Amino acid sequence: MRIRFLVVCFVSLMAALPAAAPLAAQEDDSKKSDFYYVNVLIEKIYPYQKGYVVVYRKGISQMARTYLPLEWFKGAGAKGEIIQIGSGTRWPCLTIFYKSGEFDHLRLYLRQDPNHASWGNIPVGTNLDSEFEGIEELKLEF
Repeated sequence: MRIRFLVVCFVSLMAALPAAAPLAAQEDDSKKSDFYYVNVLIEKIYPYQKGYVVVYRKGISQMARTYLPLEWFKGAGAKGEIIQIGSGTRWPCLTIFYKSGEFDHLRLYLRQDPNHASWGNIPVGTNLDSEFEGIEELKLEF
């Protein structure tokens, strides 16, 4: 008798599982975020009076450059955040966050020591002001 009862309970449970599966799928979809991120290793970063010039690897053998205005790193709700990384083996990187496929904000992980190999200097007299004008979003080349 007990075996029949257990078999009926087991069969009932197995029959109810497919009906509960769509509910579980709906819960998982509601937990998904509209955000995703991309990490890019920085080859060299150059501070400039209007922002940062970031050189990063594009593919295996090519380099690309992007310009990050200083305004992006100022005030509440800024588009950028600088995070200082201390000594160790961690190399500087740029993490770009997208929301629904559009650029939202970024985090720039930089070494504190300006003598680190990742820091560079722009030659005196170089004018890059026009490169920093009108930048509203970050578009990287890959």
